[in-house]
Amino acid sequence: MPHVQISTGINVHYEEQGSGEPLILIMGTSGAIGTWAEFEDRFAQNYRVITFDNRGIGETDRGDGDISVRSMAQDVAALMDALQIPQAHILGWSLGSAVAQELAINYPDHVKSLILYSTWGRCDGFQAAVITSLRYPYAQGDLDVAATATGLAFSPETLDRADLPEFLAPVLRGLPQSEVQIQTTVEQWDADLAHDTLDRLAQIKTPTLVVVGEQDLLTPPWQSKKVADAIPGAEFHLLEGSNTPHFLHVEQPEVLANLMLTFLTKQRG
Repeated sequence: MPHVQISTGINVHYEEQGSGEPLILIMGTSGAIGTWAEFEDRFAQNYRVITFDNRGIGETDRGDGDISVRSMAQDVAALMDALQIPQAHILGWSLGSAVAQELAINYPDHVKSLILYSTWGRCDGFQAAVITSLRYPYAQGDLDVAATATGLAFSPETLDRADLPEFLAPVLRGLPQSEVQIQTTVEQWDADLAHDTLDRLAQIKTPTLVVVGEQDLLTPPWQSKKVADAIPGAEFHLLEGSNTPHFLHVEQPEVLANLMLTFLTKQRG
């Protein structure tokens, strides 16, 4: 697995596949590369797709300093510099979408287009309650409860599947295992709670797609809509009905990928 040293002082584990204009996927809270569950494969025919482990997660160093949405955006910009990518399409999911917002605000020349998947600009009371509940088992070091709580990110339909353990196995394998990863995940939940770009989103001039599922409890649809409304010219898509939770890329990979590819095609060239 390739690694690269970046200017923010960490050794980053990354993977890439395909060719064409670069597309960088930024993972959400607690997830390693594998949590994409091969969703990235759907873009590799037309794009140079790059996935990576955020600092302190998977095979990437924790390094020094705090973990915040803004510091994680600095890591992405540094990774792009290390890989000699001056500009890329950026796709961020959950915490990764918050990082993508900060990247687009603070490094606008790095971002050709922006996909914010399951996003928010500032926590409200409901979202803060959900995130705090998910944070707690990690803070207590109880990985069994943490894994169970991950069910909140899936739909009722999926949680009733007879083959649920087999279906969730690839996702659960990507959850934190080491003490460093567990502590980093607590810091990531804290970064989620502290994230606040709502009053700065109008600075984003990059073509932007915002997409969320109707059943998403972690980043509720009204939060994504606020982000879309705040970014000039942003497109907003709400996937409705069953199997539309936070893990859309696991439950609706084809529908979600086609929506994103349609948007990306318009931004190429």
